[in-house]
Amino acid sequence: MIKNFQNRIYTSIFLVVIGFFCILINPWIFTLTLIPVLFVCYQEWCKINIKYFKKSNKNILSGYTYIKIFGFIYILLVFITATLLRGTSLEQALFFTFIIIICIFSDVGGYLFGKIFRGPKLTKISPNKTISGTIGSFALSLLPIFIINIKSFYFFNFPVSVKNILFCILVSFVCQSGDLFISYFKR
Repeated sequence: MIKNFQNRIYTSIFLVVIGFFCILINPWIFTLTLIPVLFVCYQEWCKINIKYFKKSNKNILSGYTYIKIFGFIYILLVFITATLLRGTSLEQALFFTFIIIICIFSDVGGYLFGKIFRGPKLTKISPNKTISGTIGSFALSLLPIFIINIKSFYFFNFPVSVKNILFCILVSFVCQSGDLFISYFKR
């Protein structure tokens, strides 16, 4: 577990630094970086699903075509949402970065709590997901809001309030739901 966790940390730090640079530097840089990343995601989507259709001996042409179209629409929605959330101003870029940070903390919380506390499985869709991981995911998703308020940044204000706590929980819920959704197609 320790070696796997260390590899995740190093990879995550590298990707976070590059990702935040691309988000914050310029909206055009962000868009130009997002396009190849989403293209690779679409290719992975197609690879995952072609394996299923080949294994199940279903009508590969029609079913696989629908799945490819669905994947393209999904990736297109991700692209549109990400570019709209990123926006054109520094404030919008910082807010988008804050959402990404909430997602990172949510993912780390789920991983750590799930590995440390284990417990009953959450669902058969993703066999490594546990109820304790879900609780940890929600709990750690709140940490960024408190960190921002301990270290007051003059250029970014996100006060601790019921509305903002619910926002963090909603972002965590969407992250976990998206993870389960993709896990469903992987398995």
